[in-house]
Amino acid sequence: MKYVNIPHTDLYPSCLCLGSNRFGTVIDHADAFALLDAFVAMGGNFIDTALIYADWIPGAPKSASEKTIGQWLKHSGNRDRVVLATKGGHPDLSTMHLQRLSKADITRDIDASLSNLQTDVIDLYWLHRDATSVPVANLIETLNQQVQAGKIRYFGCSNWQVERIIAANDYANKNDLQGFVASQPWWSLAQPNRGALSYSENMVVFGSKEQAFHRQTGLAVMPYSAQARGYFSKLDKLGTIGLTETDRAGFFNETNARRWPRVKQLAEKYGVPVSHVVLSYLTSQPFVVIPVIGCRTLEQLQDSTTAANLFLTQEEITFLTDSSAIPDESKLRIKM
Repeated sequence: MKYVNIPHTDLYPSCLCLGSNRFGTVIDHADAFALLDAFVAMGGNFIDTALIYADWIPGAPKSASEKTIGQWLKHSGNRDRVVLATKGGHPDLSTMHLQRLSKADITRDIDASLSNLQTDVIDLYWLHRDATSVPVANLIETLNQQVQAGKIRYFGCSNWQVERIIAANDYANKNDLQGFVASQPWWSLAQPNRGALSYSENMVVFGSKEQAFHRQTGLAVMPYSAQARGYFSKLDKLGTIGLTETDRAGFFNETNARRWPRVKQLAEKYGVPVSHVVLSYLTSQPFVVIPVIGCRTLEQLQDSTTAANLFLTQEEITFLTDSSAIPDESKLRIKM
């Protein structure tokens, strides 16, 4: 697998990041360990988790994902081989309206994550949500104090609006401090129906404004939901009748109807699965993009990691998303 440098850091993660929000719950410890072992064996070294993963599952142990990864790190001895990322500062799930980005909240969450992950330092720490009532100066100062304390190496922001990222990094630059080195938005080739998915509240969907910002600044992006629940792959294998109600509610729209024949056309051009085109759309951008992949099986993991071998041209990226591009209409189409 290829490795990329996150600008303004000495981190060289793999071009794909293994997500873990079901580890220790729906994906039990044995299967999670197998996925982690296989990912490393395939050349992967970038692992993403969060303090709240998967606290929303009834009866699940608190911070099950972090704790599972911590146990794997201790068991495998692989801590020095991986770039470890986790997130904190998320509101309590029972009181989502109450923001948690005070200095005490961030410090408490980092300490909890270090304990769960059984490590002394987190390579990339994400603020899981923004709290616009908190000045960016407070957040940048707090995070730099955690860097100076040796608890985290670098930090980024998840689900932050462009304007707040700009303000935060401007403050960091003016005060000779470290700023955000990456952003983690909701981004995939499949355009979501915003608000139709139960988990979409307060999430930032990557759009044209974000695209322009990252092209201009070169700030790295690590998008989650990078494969949109396998939406285009399901269309390829099952057709529209095979879509679940969640898939229909979340991604069945005119934009994706236009994009689907283009995805199919490029997959046939290169002789690869549809999933490879979906991921390569992200990894072939003119700035650093490292998609977070969510795999439940070793077969899915193998499919995703081999997608890293495909690189699309800028013309092909435009072809996938530009409504003025005319695909081969003989290819399979979605009937709305």
